[in-house]
Amino acid sequence: MYDLGDIVEMKKAHPCGVNRWEITRMGADIKVKCTGCGHVVMMPRREFNKKMKKVLERKADQA
Repeated sequence: MYDLGDIVEMKKAHPCGVNRWEITRMGADIKVKCTGCGHVVMMPRREFNKKMKKVLERKADQA
């Protein structure tokens, strides 16, 4: 599905015009950072699951 450090696309674009977000924190709440302007948004996991469209880039495995 998605993991920490992944770049995701949301259903609606951010007002800055970019629709790419980096997941910076995971738990009951998910924190995402806009890759365009750096704005940080925190939302409940349930809301995030509704608003996320797809994973664009996976963080490289560090094994």
